Amino acid sequence: MNWFTAADYWLSRLVFQRALAALYLVGFLTAALQFRALLGERGMLPIPRFVARIPFARAPSLFQLHYSDRFFAGCAWAGCAVSAALLAGADSLLPLWAGILLWLVPWALYLSVVNVGQTWYAFGWESLLLETGFLAAFLGNDEVAPPVVVLFLLRWILFRVEFGAGLIKMRGDACWRKLTCLDYHHETQPMPGPLSWFFHHLPKPLHRVEVAANHVTQLVVPVLLFTPQPIASAAAALMIVTQLWLVLSGNFSWLNWITIVLALSALRIPTSAPSVPPAPLWYEVLVLAVAALLVFLSYHPVVNMISRRQVMNRSFDPLHLVNTYGAFGSVSRIRYEVVVEGTLDAVPREDSDWREYEFRGKPGDTRHWPRQFAPYHLRLDWLMWFAALSPGYAGDWFGPLVERLLENDRDTLRLLRRSPFPPPTPPRYVRARLFRYRFTSWRELRESGACWERTYVREYLPPTRLAAVARRS
Repeated sequence: MNWFTAADYWLSRLVFQRALAALYLVGFLTAALQFRALLGERGMLPIPRFVARIPFARAPSLFQLHYSDRFFAGCAWAGCAVSAALLAGADSLLPLWAGILLWLVPWALYLSVVNVGQTWYAFGWESLLLETGFLAAFLGNDEVAPPVVVLFLLRWILFRVEFGAGLIKMRGDACWRKLTCLDYHHETQPMPGPLSWFFHHLPKPLHRVEVAANHVTQLVVPVLLFTPQPIASAAAALMIVTQLWLVLSGNFSWLNWITIVLALSALRIPTSAPSVPPAPLWYEVLVLAVAALLVFLSYHPVVNMISRRQVMNRSFDPLHLVNTYGAFGSVSRIRYEVVVEGTLDAVPREDSDWREYEFRGKPGDTRHWPRQFAPYHLRLDWLMWFAALSPGYAGDWFGPLVERLLENDRDTLRLLRRSPFPPPTPPRYVRARLFRYRFTSWRELRESGACWERTYVREYLPPTRLAAVARRS
């Protein structure tokens, strides 16, 4: 079928696949380095406890069949190895059918992680990586030109990511309609980056322009993805520029990067395409069957997207094949942070020697300038932002976190930037307090050297010792 492939997208496919493999590598590396404290046998939300109550049909995963920390580590590092091989182009050295199977390996391994990841993996970019990774498996290798229907479905994902995010903003917080959300967002976002302080202090009229441009990019430009070239490429390029702006302004894991990767697949890069034989019949049948399945599964995401009760980041099937997306339907006006402290004193008092735990990414020390971590994802730091919004967001894991700090658990301490209680001496008591944080002004920064100013709000968790935590759990 002459219409089945688009030879002039061969370079776009190559760049897309290598970039996606790099994001898979980051995802598996994040899992390998953090899982023991978060999900391991002695983690805050142990996988064995989860799979004991959730059936395989609701959460398909290799770890439903067997779990041990060693097995999880093996799967995560295997995912790193396969992703690195794909990044190096191993799929191009294999027959077409074998290349498809190789791409399905990281998808299946990462699906196994996400489906048992519980609160730690309840983010839209997890489903987005899975949906994109599954479709990428059928994009082919050097033996065939890229199938048109797969390229179209990649644009369909990109459309839902951007258009869904635009709709949730317009239907959600009034500040998006008033063009004022960026007066607060850079200061109150989950994990600011090294330039967020400067973005926050941009003139307010420029913030209005940014919000208006965001609405155009998310509500108008996505429609142009389905127009003829070069308009579709121009639309994709504009999305890439917008996402790079967001990369500079904060740490959003790989959400911005995978959106950029999806946009790369829509670019038609002028170059001479290599000569390849026509696609085999079995490949055409397979691709069309997969496309039909994904179109069928798009029903619920589309209904959600056009609904007045639109929800963000929802998966409608346990394989995460077609999902709904969105981000920042509401924007916080005030930033709160949970500050965790410990003491060695036998009797905890307000004037005890309370020492603060420092996290890698979330604000703590007012003089510690935010760092760039994305696309690497600091899962505990992100959840601490939610914990500050409401204790209900942390009900299932904050108690176990405190317990492990009281034990000086090695794997948990590795998630932190600094522990004030180096092993082997753990604190006798741990407490948590809620503070209001705000970016300092230019004058305050010059005078104090601090990028944050914080004000005590209230007690979040009273002084707690190990026996008390054990009784609660």
